[in-house]
Amino acid sequence: MKKKLLIGFAASALLISGIIFAADHIDAPSVTGAGSTSLGSDITDIYAFQSPADNTKMVLVCNVKGLMSPATTATAVFNNNVLYEMNIDNTGDNIEDLVIQFIVQNGKVRAYGPIAPSLPGTTGTIRTEAAKTEADVTPYGAAPIVGIGSNGMKLFAGPRDDPFFFDLVRFKEILGGTQSSFRSPGVDSFAGTNVLSLVVEIPKSALGTGSTINYWCETKTK
Repeated sequence: MKKKLLIGFAASALLISGIIFAADHIDAPSVTGAGSTSLGSDITDIYAFQSPADNTKMVLVCNVKGLMSPATTATAVFNNNVLYEMNIDNTGDNIEDLVIQFIVQNGKVRAYGPIAPSLPGTTGTIRTEAAKTEADVTPYGAAPIVGIGSNGMKLFAGPRDDPFFFDLVRFKEILGGTQSSFRSPGVDSFAGTNVLSLVVEIPKSALGTGSTINYWCETKTK
């Protein structure tokens, strides 16, 4: 499973100048189906934006396991057989130059990186020699638990309200020809549903010196 977006920086100040993103809340049964070895590897959305608290840092987000009700969220967990990976291309060739890798086990999340990948593409190994940041997974309804690494990276993992807003009903009506435009205000079809989020705040200097980076996420199973 892979999602990708393009982030533009101003070269001197490293400020975001543009973002492209996509949403995908329902994946194939091999990814989302009960009993699948890939269960929990379905990526809903990814986000990247300048930290509102510090303009020298970026926030990167990868959300998985979409469309969860509150009852489902209370027992939802990250799959401990999945490697969650944020990929950064800072040279413009659409090949990852840096990765941040996440493993979730026994109620804790460990993030390694940013570091050069062992192998680019859909396979790879965990770079445990990279800078490590660790945190407890925040339980549903609890105050956020944030870990801080030696490289200044902050880390959060846990359930969150799905931030993606989309009027799916009106979208289907437009496709069916019964409506010609979206309504204002729209009706959020994802209201009341949750996701599991992996979030890091990282110094921009750790992501390279280029004026633009490409950013995408992958989930990889053993």
